[in-house]
Amino acid sequence: MPEKLASDILLTTFSIVARCDRTGMLGGAASTAIPGVGSLCLHVRAGAGAVATQSRVNPYLGIDALSLLGRGLSARDAVERVIAGDERRAVRQLGAVDARGGSSAYSGEECPAWFGHLVGDAYSIQGNTLVGGETLRAMAAAFDESAALDLPERLMRALEAGQAAGGDRRGRQSAALYVVSGEEYPYVDLRVDVSADPVAELRRVFEIAKRQLLPLIETLPTREEPAGRIDPKVTALLSKPPADR
Repeated sequence: MPEKLASDILLTTFSIVARCDRTGMLGGAASTAIPGVGSLCLHVRAGAGAVATQSRVNPYLGIDALSLLGRGLSARDAVERVIAGDERRAVRQLGAVDARGGSSAYSGEECPAWFGHLVGDAYSIQGNTLVGGETLRAMAAAFDESAALDLPERLMRALEAGQAAGGDRRGRQSAALYVVSGEEYPYVDLRVDVSADPVAELRRVFEIAKRQLLPLIETLPTREEPAGRIDPKVTALLSKPPADR
């Protein structure tokens, strides 16, 4: 195994990737103490799956695992294949869910403590440099208890629960939420890249997006309806930014 670098503890996070059995939505949410977690951690594609790559992050693990999921491999097989080909697997952490709801995770033995993962029904939760395992357990409980809600809200609640349980032991700085709903473009793609309280700020942005952005997304062109549709109520929503933003 190559020599461990001091920088191996820098790119760390806690995250969840999941599929909604009711709607088929796929997505993930993450937060960490470095800026811009959404640019590196989350990889999601409709009809394929969702992947979180973290610890000493290797974005190609997410990219390649997502490609394998798109070819029909299970989450377990995709994770095993990309990890097997990574010579620095001891410092990697990966979670994945496939389009059928299968889930899998990997945590290398040299990830910074506390580290671990939880794999449940159609979701994978993983974290490192955490205050402890309660972060992951709280995320799983929040996700399981909100099964009647849409996936973006469930992911957001899981992230909030993880932060409330301690989250990253170094502090907090960025958070992200990414969900697809059948199309090649995202249904939700929201990021807080630098904030003193990124999960709370992501919630604030998400609440605005639910009122203004998501109704618009639902009228956009799709592969089945290339023209999209016009909804006067949505047009009215977009006339100006909300006063309470």
